[in-house]
Amino acid sequence: MQAGRLKAAVALAAAAALAVGASGCAKSERDSESGGAKTGGTFVFAGAGDPKNFDPIFNDDGESFRPVRQMYDTLIQNKPGTADLQGALAESWEHDAEGKVWTFHLRKGVKFHDGTPFNAAAVCFNFDRWYNMKGAAAQSQMLYYMDVFGGFAKNDSPDAGKSVYNKCEAKDDGTAVLTMNQYKGAFPGAFALTALSIASPDALKKYDADTVKQNGDSFEYSAFANEHPVGTGPFTFGGWDKAKGEITLNRNPDYWGEKAKVDKLVIKVIKDENTRKQELRAGTVQGIDFPAPADRKALSGEGFQVLDRPAFNILYLGFNQKNPKLKDLRVRQAIAYALNRQQLVQTKGPGGTKVADEFMPDTVLGYASDVQKYEYNPEKAKQLLKDAGVQNLTLNFYYPTDVSRPYMPNPQEIFTVLANDLQAVGIKVNGVARPWNGGYKDDVQQFGKQDLHILGWTGDYNDPGNFVGTFFGRAKTEFGDAAVTDMFDAITKADGTVDEAGKKAAWEQVNRDIAAKWLPAVPIWHAPPAIVVTKDVKGLVASPLTDERFNTVSVG
Repeated sequence: MQAGRLKAAVALAAAAALAVGASGCAKSERDSESGGAKTGGTFVFAGAGDPKNFDPIFNDDGESFRPVRQMYDTLIQNKPGTADLQGALAESWEHDAEGKVWTFHLRKGVKFHDGTPFNAAAVCFNFDRWYNMKGAAAQSQMLYYMDVFGGFAKNDSPDAGKSVYNKCEAKDDGTAVLTMNQYKGAFPGAFALTALSIASPDALKKYDADTVKQNGDSFEYSAFANEHPVGTGPFTFGGWDKAKGEITLNRNPDYWGEKAKVDKLVIKVIKDENTRKQELRAGTVQGIDFPAPADRKALSGEGFQVLDRPAFNILYLGFNQKNPKLKDLRVRQAIAYALNRQQLVQTKGPGGTKVADEFMPDTVLGYASDVQKYEYNPEKAKQLLKDAGVQNLTLNFYYPTDVSRPYMPNPQEIFTVLANDLQAVGIKVNGVARPWNGGYKDDVQQFGKQDLHILGWTGDYNDPGNFVGTFFGRAKTEFGDAAVTDMFDAITKADGTVDEAGKKAAWEQVNRDIAAKWLPAVPIWHAPPAIVVTKDVKGLVASPLTDERFNTVSVG
């Protein structure tokens, strides 16, 4: 049982575990350890894009996290099918009255894939590694760490600030104590972040994991990240064939938890949505993610298992205020009024998609029902542009290719609709299409080349800081918003409020001010993403956080 959850942590409403099928298949040599489900064989899942690498701390997107979460464990994890927390590498935990000191009681007998022991010293090695990371290139790639902890022992990245993390102490092999410099509402949920997975200290050192090199607009990672990832998870690394676009993972027979039922897991990267669907129908893959909204009914009718996850996400149109014309609030408001988001939901959104008025779902603490709303009003948009003295406005609108995301099933179609809305009010749009990893995300988040962009987020845990704080809690190149210090201060204050009623009120005001005063982006929609598997797949549990673990899956 977990201990000491802060009062501010709230449960995700109506997020129940969704298990695919039941196990009634023939027995095999491993039935005794798998509850009777058929074991062995290979499960092939179609990924929608290339992973960046396999070092958890340098990743922040779902296509990278999909293989990572099969190979690694975190101190705490989400209960399958929900946003609730349960023990993982830590069996229990508690915190002091101020929420600054966190004590983790660790699982005994766990080993990393290289045979070295998992213990408190390994936990501290990982946290200290992140905190002491050197070099602007490496620090710039640690987006989740930055969103949670804010800074490093020595800040080399211009985006880094004061660190929330202070130290980690190994009281004994089974007890790790983390001390923070301040309370933060992210805890304990943030300890379940895939980016904060625990890796083998020996492997990190042996394969030079901290080496990150920037070459122009691209980044190079270590042998650990690309060839020798070592965690404690149910699958071990079997290779990444980049030419074939295949990541192979092997069953870990020594896993501390529920051992994988299949012998191999292959994640086959298929960037084209129609090709993924064709391979599913041909049986060359047994699962796909993010099917087009129009395909869900057809696939279900053909006998495939189509599961809609609850919409715990947000799609937004971001502004880069590095462009001086976008610094004018009236111009940003004009763009917001120009977008026919309801029509976009009806024509391009999955069933159940809703127009978003805020940057988090209404199930999260601090959602304010009275924020300023931007109903579709092209005439008002034109008037605001006129009031701002802006004529012949031309904007570079970036959108990604070679990927489908839970909140963004078809980026090009979404871009096209939004661009047409903007052009209808007199804004000229230059569309810039870039590949997701090694292009789009770096251009937008590291180099700030865009004026406008579409991006989004699937929540990792149920706290407003994981949404609003992640986006707007500190200056980011993505938004060019370094001067908006009152927004950063307000979010920091809300995130540091321990009293639940005070926290709720503070976040509600932040959401009001984001809509009316700051408007760093326009929320577009909340969309329930689906996952599809063949009828012979058993045991998959769909997650509202897209946090699926494949050790429970059997095929046949």
